[in-house]
Amino acid sequence: MTIRLYNTASRSKEDFTPITEGKVGIYVCGVTVYDLCHIGHARSAIVFDVLVRYLRARGFDVTYVRNFTDVDDKIIERSLQFGKESTELAQEYIDAFYKDMDRLGVLSPDKEPRATEHIDDMIGMIKTLIEKGFAYVEGPDVFFSVQKFETYGRLSGRRLEDMKAGSRIAVNKRKRHPMDFALWKGAKPGEPRWESPWGPGRPGWHMECSVMSNFYLGPTFDIHGGGKDLLFPHHENERAQSMAANEDSEFARYWVHNGFVTVESEKMSKSLGNFITIRDALDQYHPEVLRLFLLSRHYRSPLDFSRKDILNLQQGFIKIYRTLQRFDVMTGEDDVKDEKPSLPGSLTGSQDDEFLREFVNTMDDDLNTAGAVGLLFEKVKEMNRLMNNLNGQTDPLTLSRLKNDRRHLLRAAGVLGVLGSSPQDFLADLSQTSDIDPAEIDAMVRERAKARDRKNWAEADAIRQELKEKDIILEDGPEGTSWRMDV
Repeated sequence: MTIRLYNTASRSKEDFTPITEGKVGIYVCGVTVYDLCHIGHARSAIVFDVLVRYLRARGFDVTYVRNFTDVDDKIIERSLQFGKESTELAQEYIDAFYKDMDRLGVLSPDKEPRATEHIDDMIGMIKTLIEKGFAYVEGPDVFFSVQKFETYGRLSGRRLEDMKAGSRIAVNKRKRHPMDFALWKGAKPGEPRWESPWGPGRPGWHMECSVMSNFYLGPTFDIHGGGKDLLFPHHENERAQSMAANEDSEFARYWVHNGFVTVESEKMSKSLGNFITIRDALDQYHPEVLRLFLLSRHYRSPLDFSRKDILNLQQGFIKIYRTLQRFDVMTGEDDVKDEKPSLPGSLTGSQDDEFLREFVNTMDDDLNTAGAVGLLFEKVKEMNRLMNNLNGQTDPLTLSRLKNDRRHLLRAAGVLGVLGSSPQDFLADLSQTSDIDPAEIDAMVRERAKARDRKNWAEADAIRQELKEKDIILEDGPEGTSWRMDV
């Protein structure tokens, strides 16, 4: 089995072969800490969290680096607006970020540097670029000359002659080419500043990631990740200045980008009133439900944040936990906490089980979490069929198979970062983030079943109607009555 990843640089899926056998270095661009993070940030964090989990589960020794941009125009502007020091503001939003990531079950990176911790290293790289003729000084500023770097534009698939300065690229008449970008910015009054050979100032945004990835992973490493919005100009500029400074390096061998998030089919924007922070989303949806939803589409595809789709997925997720609860009641066992599916090597020996083999094959195909989520639901259906066939009887072979099924289900789910709670805890927590209490609905469904057994059709219909008024739809079938939300 070979892991294949879509490499933005080649615009194709490639077999993943790390530089050093058994070891993987990953650098992912983190957030600029000037505001609370939104659901787009959540998707990126979760996608790369799963990539790291999966690589470790496949036996790789992973070094995962994700940075904080803690000095930036937006941070300075917001700090002046709030009357705070930029360092104080940045720390507040870093703390908020940690709280959000913890609730989403995102593991901490191995290294999480801040831009301000590597200013001297950035000055050193800028000096190197000037000495090699790739950068030039204009007053208190230093710019990278894109015309000096022959393959500028190759990563994003753009031709230099077709490029024009856009909304995210500062227009400066002192640039020799409109696409030249700042490596060092001279300080303006009231801004944070550091001393440099070109006067007091601060580094450009792109410089920090080049320096920090080089510091922790070396001039060439395996995977560089981030949101699709970072491909140009940020990642294009990172690549140019890094390869120019380290002329024998490839910089990143594989470039992995996750797709955009829309809200009810519209681009997320504060001006449209559909800007959803992670904090807002977690007030409405259980963290595991939100996490699973963000993994329910392929990471490169656009994802529409639709309440209807989330609640539909939630209903299916409730059934998974109900199945685990049913199994625990049937066996009188609860060894969920003994399962540690996110630990390194948790998928070793996966060829011995059909479900895990299919899970690995699916995830090997460019981290296909959408397909993997589907496999979880199929496995749960199979477990329910086995339990139904038991019909209250004790069959050692079936029970043994069910135990294996649950163990393998949890191993796979752990790689995705879900099913980490007990069924009781999940259902209790769910009632706090939803207008619907699943336990209350289940109780009403049972009462209706009893009324039907007594042939009290009036009471049964009354319960159905009461549930309908709560937007709950009942579906009667050979295996009993199930319910879903009418959204």
